Amino acid sequence: MNYHILVVEDDLEIQELIKQFLMTQNYTIEVASDGLEGMKRFNSQAFDLILLDVMMPNLNGFEVAKMMRSESSIPIIMLTALEEEQDQMKGFDLGVDDYITKPFSFHVLIRRVQAVLRRSYGNNKENHLSFNELHVDRDGYKAYVDMIEVPLTTKEFDILQLLLHNEKKVLTREIIIEKIWGYDYAGETRMIDTHIKNLRKKLNIPYIKTVKGIGYKIDE
Repeated sequence: MNYHILVVEDDLEIQELIKQFLMTQNYTIEVASDGLEGMKRFNSQAFDLILLDVMMPNLNGFEVAKMMRSESSIPIIMLTALEEEQDQMKGFDLGVDDYITKPFSFHVLIRRVQAVLRRSYGNNKENHLSFNELHVDRDGYKAYVDMIEVPLTTKEFDILQLLLHNEKKVLTREIIIEKIWGYDYAGETRMIDTHIKNLRKKLNIPYIKTVKGIGYKIDE
């Protein structure tokens, strides 16, 4: 699955290097340059992991971690130049999942990120699909835009999660019907267009794309 990671780092050069390196691993990355901006992004989108620097203006990393932990159990990895054991213990006491001391190898960073995601989600990530501000809880049959729940019918939800599960792949109307209604459905395939129209209206996002003469996909 495509994990969504927030990098909160005030050193713009390090921030960009982390962003580019993680993107090569097919992660979706958002960045923030101080603690206050990090909290704003955290509160506006659904993320799977936070990479959080400690020494930052406008709320340091410890303050940000404390605020995030009061609202969520999202995995947090702290990035810091501090090597003192008491500082690391402070982070763990706040509930962070791992601690990486600068300077660090980007290959080590990737291994730590992979390990924390694996411990945190295992195979359960399949039950939570995200694309930018759109988030779907497959077990709860709930869809969210900017963390606000959007009521959908059962078929609308099934179509949405099918598109998200096949992110950026074009699905024909026939494939959508086969996956959701079953092989023996004998109705009109154009009814999919009505469901897509309703989804677009309810979600009010630009990511459900029409591929003329073929079908639909989720994409930027």
